[in-house]
Amino acid sequence: MAQSKPLLLKHQQFKHYVDYFNSMETPNIEQAIPNDSAWYWMQQNIPLFECPQQNMEEIFYYRWWTLRKHIKKTPQGFVMTEFLVQRSYADKYNLISSGLGHHIYESRWLHHKQYMDENLLVWYRGNNGKPLNKLRFYSSWNMDAIYNRFLVNGDKSFVLNLLPDLDADYQAWEKEKQRPDGLYWQYDVRDAMEETISGGRKEKNPRPSINGYMYGNANAMAALWHLNGDATKAADYLQKAKTVKAETQSKLWNSEHNFFEVRKEQGDTLAAVKEAIGFIPWYFNMPDSSYNIAWKSLTDTKTFCAPFGITTADRSHPQFRTHGCCKCEWDGAVWPFATAQTLTGMANLLQVQPAPYVSKQDYFQLLNTYVESQYYRGRPYIGEYLDEKTGYWLKGDEERSRYYNHSTFNDLIITGLVGLRPRADNVLEVSPLLPQHTWKWFCLDNVLYHDKIISIVWDEDGTKYKRGKGLSVWVNGKKVASSLSLEKITGKL
Repeated sequence: MAQSKPLLLKHQQFKHYVDYFNSMETPNIEQAIPNDSAWYWMQQNIPLFECPQQNMEEIFYYRWWTLRKHIKKTPQGFVMTEFLVQRSYADKYNLISSGLGHHIYESRWLHHKQYMDENLLVWYRGNNGKPLNKLRFYSSWNMDAIYNRFLVNGDKSFVLNLLPDLDADYQAWEKEKQRPDGLYWQYDVRDAMEETISGGRKEKNPRPSINGYMYGNANAMAALWHLNGDATKAADYLQKAKTVKAETQSKLWNSEHNFFEVRKEQGDTLAAVKEAIGFIPWYFNMPDSSYNIAWKSLTDTKTFCAPFGITTADRSHPQFRTHGCCKCEWDGAVWPFATAQTLTGMANLLQVQPAPYVSKQDYFQLLNTYVESQYYRGRPYIGEYLDEKTGYWLKGDEERSRYYNHSTFNDLIITGLVGLRPRADNVLEVSPLLPQHTWKWFCLDNVLYHDKIISIVWDEDGTKYKRGKGLSVWVNGKKVASSLSLEKITGKL
C-alpha cells in the first residue's frame, strides 16, 4: 500500500478508552487476546473514528474491545464465540451459529483477515472436512455475509475456494426447511428468537426472518457463481431469490397491518402481530418500494419505538411482554441482535431507495438510542436484551450475558452513519446518514478497503481538520471525492 497508516487520526488519541475498559474489570475469562494485549491488537486491526459525541465514540471503541474478547485460538485455527462462558448447546470450541452473520459483518473491517478466514473454515470444514454439526442449528445469512465481506477485502480466492461448501449448505437448507411453494419455515427458537408472540418452539412457521436470509443467501450465491464464471449456476440462484421474494410478498405481507408477518403452520393464516423480524427483508434489499410503508411503524411509540430502543414486538399487542422475564423471551423486549438488523435494513432503505416514511433524522435518533442503551451502572456494557422502558439489562451483570457477541454496532457506524457502501467495482461510494447540521465534524480513518486505506472526513467549516470544507473521501492519502454537504458522493479507488 502507498499509505499504510491513518491520514488524520492517531491511534494514541484513543488509547484512553482501552485503559478505561481494562480498568473496569478483573477478567476471569480470557481467550486468544487478553486485556493486556487489547490495545496492541486494536492498533493492528481497527478503523479509527472521531466525532464530537463522546458516547458514540466511546461505544465504537468499546465494541472493538469486546469483539476481541471472543477470538479464541483452537487446534484448527482462530474462531469467534458468541458467549465467553461455555454453553451446553454449543458445537465444539463453544461455537454457536446464531450470530455468525453478525460476526462476519462486524469483523469484515478488521485489517487481519486471518481471524474470520479461519473461523469460517472451522465452521464449514472443521468436522473432518465437513461442516460442524450445528452449522444449521439456527437460521443464518452466512452466504450473504461472506459475500459482503468479500466486497470489503476483495479476496476472490478465499470465497471461491469456499463456494462448493456454501453451495452444499444452501442445498441442505432447501432440503431441510423449504416448503413446496418455495417459502422457508423455522421454529422461533431456531430463528434465535424463542418465546415469540407469533410462533413457538415446535411450530414450523414461514417467517420473514428466514425467508429474508435465504433471499439474501441466494443473491450472494448468484454473485459468487458469476464471480466464478458459471452463468448457469448464477441464473439458477437468481431464480431461487426471485421465487422467495414473490412468495414472501404474496404470503407474508399483511395488507391490513402493512407489515411482513409470520404465517402460521396451523390454519395457514398470518399471525396478526407486528414483530421486528418484519423489517429483515430490507436487510437484503428484498421488498419492492410499495412495501416501504411498513417503516411507518418503526418510529411509532405505540408500536416499536420505545424509550430504550426498538422493541421486538408491537407494544400495543395484548401479548406484548407476557411470556415472563429473563429466559430469553422475544415477545417485545429490546434485543441488540434485532436492533442491528433493523438499522441495517433502514440504512439500505435510505441509501438505496429513499422512502417518505423514515428519514436520516430517524436513523440518527434510533442509532443514538442504541448507543445510550449500551451502558450499565454508568459504564459501557453489551448484554443479551433489555427492558424497553428502563434500559435495564434483563440478565443484569450475569457472567453468561456480559460481552454478548450477538449484534453489530461498528458496521452501522461505517456503512450507515458515515455511509461507506461496499461494492465489487472500483467505485468508492459514500452516502452518509448523519443529518446535516448535527455534527460540525467527524472522521473515519484507517479503513482497509480493497487493500487501500480509506479516510472519510466531514468538516463543516474546514477548521477542524484543515483539509477543506465539507465532506471529503481519501484513498491512500489522495482526495478522490468531495462535497460541501452531507450527500452521496463517489470517487475512484
